[in-house]
Amino acid sequence: MPDAPRVLFYGSPDFALPTLRALIDSPYRPIAVITQPDARAGRGRSLKPPPIKKLAAEHGIPALQPARLRDPAAIAQIGSLKPDLQVVAAYGQIFPTEILDLPAHGTLNVHASLLPRWRGASPISAAILHGDVETGVTIMLVDETEDTGDILRQRLTQIDPTEHAGFLSDRLAQMGAELLLETIPGWLEGSVTPSAQQPELATRARRVKKQQGRIDWSSAAPAISRHVRAYTPWPGASTQLGTTAIRITEAVVGEGEAPESPGTIVSVGHHITVSTGTGVLDIVRIQRAGKRELSAEEFVRGTRDLIGRRFGTEDD
Repeated sequence: MPDAPRVLFYGSPDFALPTLRALIDSPYRPIAVITQPDARAGRGRSLKPPPIKKLAAEHGIPALQPARLRDPAAIAQIGSLKPDLQVVAAYGQIFPTEILDLPAHGTLNVHASLLPRWRGASPISAAILHGDVETGVTIMLVDETEDTGDILRQRLTQIDPTEHAGFLSDRLAQMGAELLLETIPGWLEGSVTPSAQQPELATRARRVKKQQGRIDWSSAAPAISRHVRAYTPWPGASTQLGTTAIRITEAVVGEGEAPESPGTIVSVGHHITVSTGTGVLDIVRIQRAGKRELSAEEFVRGTRDLIGRRFGTEDD
């Protein structure tokens, strides 16, 4: 039996955790992980390690945290590890040629879409926002540009019309980890043949920014429902009611036409029903800034005179 390959793993957020766990429990246990530097987070702005660093430490795997993968010092340090294979899942940096040239068996990436659709940093949010009914994961070869490398294997899944980006991310992360472990043996043996992407079919999923979570109530109800799903849990589908910052965490398209101007609350009960640019939206779950998430019914019980008020405005 040939010696196990020397594997380096690159990843940072929660999406990467199932892949690292799968590698640890396989013949391809990483000799080291490369992850992003610790970052300040939370109200206290204290330094927090990436999830991948914490998992690696639990298993005695060293972690490197270069600020820039292109720095000569980072390239030299990674090169000294002499990897045979590199695996990437949501690492967050473009790979320089010097890093890609290190392993004899290349660099494999777990990408959360059916490439070439939704290349880029936010494929899960993009798929939901644009109303895709299916998505999947791709195991691909990394090259010097973002998500353009050859495809090794893909696996498709349906997008449930009620699931938000957080749930879909968890599903795709697990699916990607499983598909990776199914792919590596054949790739190392030479029985998996790469297929070039069709660039004319490519779409781009740019990195989501915090301000994109703001709800535009003049949009149609189906678009707002997708917006809520695409931006939950981050950056959150945000609006305001009077001077109170609000996050809507679950909403569905209601029945009937919009009887009032966009953002106006037209009825309350099991749902909070809101007029939009086209149709009405039924809010199912809602959260005031800094407070716990509530069902619409709980929110209604604790808030007086909601009917006729408008989301998205400071007017009471």
